[in-house]
Amino acid sequence: MEVTPPFFLKNALQMKNNIIHYCNIKNNEVYLDGKKLYTGAEEDFLSFIKGVYKSFGLDYPKFYKMDTLCKLAIASSSILLNGINKEIDPNMAILLSNRSACIDVDIKHQESISQGEGSYASPANFVYTLPNIALGEISIKYKLRSENSFFIFEGFNPEFLIEYGNSLTQLGKSSSVLCGWVEVIENEYNAFMFIIKPEKGIELTKENLEKLI
Repeated sequence: MEVTPPFFLKNALQMKNNIIHYCNIKNNEVYLDGKKLYTGAEEDFLSFIKGVYKSFGLDYPKFYKMDTLCKLAIASSSILLNGINKEIDPNMAILLSNRSACIDVDIKHQESISQGEGSYASPANFVYTLPNIALGEISIKYKLRSENSFFIFEGFNPEFLIEYGNSLTQLGKSSSVLCGWVEVIENEYNAFMFIIKPEKGIELTKENLEKLI
């Protein structure tokens, strides 16, 4: 027997998500919706991302105590969310991914406990030895009370982000989704954050995401 879905769910399933806004941070540059907003001259990642933080006035004091992955995630998400000129919906979900988890700080953590007798784990490192800490920092900063997940893939996986993101809005789990790829190892980094929502925007397809990243 065919079962008719509830009215609200039937409407949700008919709605189609699009890419509403997106932000890129890579190669010493910051872009918002394809427009270059900042270029840094720094050769190392930490100096560059601190320059981004100051230039955009991101105003999050905990930034300086974060590991590199959280710094990149907070910077890219803040530039994106601050740039949409709308009140942030606390029901926005977060769906992030990368290839190396938090290996950049994991290496520093291992070094700090492998220096022989008397060595100890530095709180500045081990506090951040989980990639989902980045999700928590974004949620705290923007008071998001939503579903969030961090996935590890061999490379950028647009099909997964599209499928998972669509399910969150279509099933009424969230009104919109902050998706992205946030990867950093030493001075190699790439952040691509984008918001999907059932509103007018760039069509949410694998091909479009691969072009935008």
